[in-house]
Order: sequence, then C-alpha cells, then structure tokens
Amino acid sequence: MKVHVMTGAAPLRRFQSFAARTAEAGFDGLVVTEAGRTAFLSCAAAALADADLDLSTGVAVAFPRSPTVTAAVAWELAEASGGRFRLGLGTQVRAHVERRYSSTFDAPGPRLREYVLAMRAVFAAFRGAPLSFEGRFYNLSLMNPMWSAGDIDVPDPPIDIAAVNPWMLRMAAEVADGVHIHPLNTPTYFRETVVPNLSRDGKRMSLFIPTFTVFGDNDEETARWRDVCRTQVAFYGSTPNYAFIFEQLGFPDTTPRLREAQKRGDMAGMTAVISDELLPHFVVEAPWGEAADAVHARLAPLEQDHDVNVVLYVAGMAAQAGGDAFERFGEVARDLRGR
Repeated sequence: MKVHVMTGAAPLRRFQSFAARTAEAGFDGLVVTEAGRTAFLSCAAAALADADLDLSTGVAVAFPRSPTVTAAVAWELAEASGGRFRLGLGTQVRAHVERRYSSTFDAPGPRLREYVLAMRAVFAAFRGAPLSFEGRFYNLSLMNPMWSAGDIDVPDPPIDIAAVNPWMLRMAAEVADGVHIHPLNTPTYFRETVVPNLSRDGKRMSLFIPTFTVFGDNDEETARWRDVCRTQVAFYGSTPNYAFIFEQLGFPDTTPRLREAQKRGDMAGMTAVISDELLPHFVVEAPWGEAADAVHARLAPLEQDHDVNVVLYVAGMAAQAGGDAFERFGEVARDLRGR
C-alpha cells in the first residue's frame, strides 16, 4: 500500500513548503483536490520542490477544459515530476459544470470516456504520431510540430478517473489506468459495487481510496475527528447519485432526510442524520498505536486484484490544525508501506 495526503490546492510558495513537509513526515504522495484553486498549479509547485512524492490531481474537472489543454498540462507535469504525476479526472456535477464553468454536461459518462481516449491520441501526437481523433464529442486533427509539446523522457502520465456507480467503474476498467473512489465509501460498497465492476480480464487498476479516519488516544481527540467525518459524510450523502450507498447498508431514507435538512439550511440537522449506528460504516476508528492495522484490515481485501493507494482524508486538515497529528499520520503511512 502507498499512503497519500488529500489536500486542497493552496498558494504556491506555501504548497512547496507543504510538499517538503509531507515527504519528510513519511507519506508517499499528495492527492490535490480542485475547488477555488486549480490542482495543476499546486502539483507543479510540489514537483519543483523536488520532494520525494507521487503527485495526483484528485480530481481535476474535465469538461471545462479541452482534452488537448489537459493533455498538455499533464505532459508538462509528468516531465517536471520525473514521471511521478498521475492525472485524476472527474465530471463534477451538472450545476457546477453548466453554471460555474458555462460548459456542457450532457452524457457525462460517455463524454468522459471519449475525453480519455482523445487525450491518449494527443499524447501519441506529442511523440510524433499524426493527430487523428474523431468522436461524438471531440474531434482533433491538427498538431503541427511548432504546437506540439514534444517528446519527453518519461512515460505518458497515467489517467485515472473518478467513478462511483457501476457504469462508470466498468468504463474506468476499460479505458483508464486507475480510479479515484469517492470518499463516501464502505466495505459493503467495495464488495458489492467496486470489485464486481472493476474485475476485467485480470487488469490491475490503481485505486485511490479516500479514507475517513478517527485516530486518537483520548475522548477529546477522537470526538473532534468523529465530528469532522460525520459532517463530511452528511455533505457528500446529500447528493442523490450517492443514495444507493446508504441503501446498501439498510438506511434507504438517508439521502432524502439529508436533502430536506440541507434545503432548510440546517447543518446540525444534516449531521444528526448520520447516527452513531451509521457513521462507523464510513470511518476507520482506532487508537494511534492500532491505526495502521485498522486501515490495513479495511482495505487489504482490495489488494488481491488491484494496487491500493490509501488517501488519508483528514491528514491535510491535521497539518493545518497544529500539534503533532500530521506527523503521527506520517508514522501510520510508514507502517502501512511495509505491509
């Protein structure tokens, strides 16, 4: 297992310092989310810090960017990182794509599939092949030498996609190198949805699995992180497309209840929906001394067929909270690496 820190993009000089701290603490890499700031520039800052880290966007929004633009940025990051950059792509949701980016969201699954294939055609063109890609959504046919990024001395950057439902997971197994599992995950979801839909002809996928953790040696410490994780589960669980994950657990009314509270602006009401009976399905809870064992027990079954990358969801928050929690997460990472 490799262990990564999930973190948002940040001011670039600060992010360089954070990359160095992450490597020193013992993590394998950074998975950089994209919200107000672009994940790509933070990955560039980390690459130029020469930290001993794998880097991934986790995930960058695909549709507002041309496949050629995204391919060129990924190409440069692969070169700058010495081949340690992976491109994580996702669709986002309709409201953001259409209203925040003024882009097209129709047929998001097939569109993302074609986007990945179009990018691979661009990668080949950078290495000298003619650019010729004709699809339903994208058509690419011009790559003069002066407009090409040119060959690089590292492999093409792997392309990973965010996938939740069975169709997207099967599509990922067909065209992508890896999958970013949604943070709203459970062992039941792994067993009933992820494993059956990624099992394709013995192909091993790189799985990036955000993991909610509640580690601590006293009630105050564990209560704090439990509240953080409860809030995040409530936030993600309000999305209708994820309702089936609660249904798998025997809590079929969870998403409607979350949405009702959300419409009222009742955050406390939302978190109350995630009961003490429901929350443990989504988190790994243990004292610090048993943390690595607990994470390994949860995710080890996936290692039989795939390469598991643990993404510690709250580690990035711990880094900003002060104290030694971030370095203790690093100790967990070192322990897991030896498994």
